[in-house]
Amino acid sequence: MTPGPHMKPEMQVHALTPVPLEPSPDPIAVLLQEGRHREALAACVRTHGAVLGRLCMALLGSQADADEATQETLLRAHRGMASYRGEGAVKAWLCGIARHVCAHALETRRRGRQLLEVVPAPDEADADGLARRQQARLLRDALGRLKPTEREALVLRYVADLSHREIAVACNIDEAAARKRISRALARLRTVIPHELFA
Repeated sequence: MTPGPHMKPEMQVHALTPVPLEPSPDPIAVLLQEGRHREALAACVRTHGAVLGRLCMALLGSQADADEATQETLLRAHRGMASYRGEGAVKAWLCGIARHVCAHALETRRRGRQLLEVVPAPDEADADGLARRQQARLLRDALGRLKPTEREALVLRYVADLSHREIAVACNIDEAAARKRISRALARLRTVIPHELFA
C-alpha cells in the first residue's frame, strides 16, 4: 500500500508498519515462566479477578460462596504456579481451576450446606432492580436444570468470555468437543428456560 498525500506523516509510518503475525506473549505467563509467582498472582487478580468472580457467581448462585470460591481459586493457582505448563491462556487455566473449586463447593452444598442468599444492594431496591434479580434467578434455575458439563460450558463461554479453544483447555477436552458441548447446552437451555425471561 502506497500512502497518499492526504495522510499525515505519522499515519504514513503507521500504515507501512507490518502487522506482527504472532501475538505478544501474555505478561502473566512470562512472570510465571520467570518464577515471579507473587507478581504473577497480583497480575492475575488485577487482570482476571472480575471474570473469576462472575464465573463463580454464575456457577454457585451465591455472592458469598462466589467470593470464597474466587479466593480459593487464586490460592490454588498460586500453589500451582511452579507447575504451570503454559498450555493455553492463563485466563483459561484460571477458569479451569475455578470450575473445579465451584464443583467441589456444589458437592459440599449437596451434602447439606445451606445456600447463602445475596442481600440486594440499596440501589437495586427499585422495580427494575427487582425485575433484574427475578430474571437472574429464573436464568440460574434454568441453568440448574442442565447437566453440570453443559452449565459449565455456557458459563465459561458467556460469563467468563472464553473462546472455544480456552474452554477446551479449561475443561480438558478438545476444541471440537467444546464447540459441541456449547451447542448442545444452548439447545437444551432453550427447552428448559421459562417463558417469563422473554417477557
